[in-house]
Amino acid sequence: MDSIFIRTNHSSRSDCKSDDEKYSYDKETSSKYPFVSALSMSRGDGDNSYSTNSLLQKRVLSRTKTVLVENTREMLTNLDFPKCIKVADLGCSSGQNTFLAMSEIVNTIYALCKEWNKNPPEIDCCLNDLPSNDFNTTFKFITSFNKKLTREGSCFISGVPGSFYSRLFPLKSLHLVHSIYSIHFLSKVPEGLETNKMSVYITSSSPLSEYKAYLNQFQKDFKTFLRMRSEEMVSSGRMVLTLIGRNTLDDPLYRDCCHFWTLLSQSLHDLVLEGTLSDSKVSSFKMPFYDPSIEEVTDLIRKEGSFEINDLETHGFDLGHSVENCSMQSYGVKAGQKEASCIRAVTETMLVAHFGDDINIDTLFKKYALRVSQHASCKIKTSVSLVVSLIRK
Repeated sequence: MDSIFIRTNHSSRSDCKSDDEKYSYDKETSSKYPFVSALSMSRGDGDNSYSTNSLLQKRVLSRTKTVLVENTREMLTNLDFPKCIKVADLGCSSGQNTFLAMSEIVNTIYALCKEWNKNPPEIDCCLNDLPSNDFNTTFKFITSFNKKLTREGSCFISGVPGSFYSRLFPLKSLHLVHSIYSIHFLSKVPEGLETNKMSVYITSSSPLSEYKAYLNQFQKDFKTFLRMRSEEMVSSGRMVLTLIGRNTLDDPLYRDCCHFWTLLSQSLHDLVLEGTLSDSKVSSFKMPFYDPSIEEVTDLIRKEGSFEINDLETHGFDLGHSVENCSMQSYGVKAGQKEASCIRAVTETMLVAHFGDDINIDTLFKKYALRVSQHASCKIKTSVSLVVSLIRK
């Protein structure tokens, strides 16, 4: 490894955008939903950290490995083996998973160069997430990353703190972009959700206006994401994106009874009934999240116009991962504990920022685990993982 450093970004874009476009962490949203600025996975490597509770993401990454490898190979040959290749992982989070994709990319590049009898390029590996991300824990795994590389080469690791809904890199500098389980998080909570008092996200009983508000925010965010990357990427560069989506159904409001945000809403409501949380405080907590359908994603990509869709896949989604060889009752308990730990690692920073000392996080996720175990036999899963690979036109 030749170099490790943190690169900061003092500004995003300097072009003239309308007020509607300047929505990423704007003042109005920050004052109404200040917890959104705390969005980051749980820090460190303890029992409740994201690093310890991200096996699902690791398993999803193993399923998308083929897509990532194929796009890396095609990028390299189509661009005629550049001497320097810049790769970005957007929403990298923290822990060992951060380097899994980078290892696949770097080793694929080295292997293809050897196959074609080419000198290996210098590789600039850029790890991006919000400034609140735990980059320190991530960089502790650089040694293990080096051991996974198939040969010695010039590989540079850098941290790039900033929102991927803004410009992060110089014009036409990126060759390959990867992102897993990040783009479903929005830049802000949509406006106009006041009618849904006790749910943190869309449910079957939500008004249609809530779905439209979330969809509208996702459309703004995803178009901005694509536009920013189109400016940063070279022509024929590749992008592989994996995000939580949903199966296409006639009812856009439908979320099954075991949907993870539905269960979180119910668990928070349990604390309201016990008198430990106020209903007004729970009513003002909304997830900056959207799970799009395949049609919504493809429609936005085509309308934005900078990228060609190379491939699109869907995979099953189950937060109660790696629960095997046990009775149904035992399965329910273990799946509940695993799912609760996974959701806790994703939401704890926002929950604490919003509720402060009023909330007992341990109690909340014990209730969450119990509710998951009660739905262990639920087979109707609306959530899926969407994997899309894009080519910069």
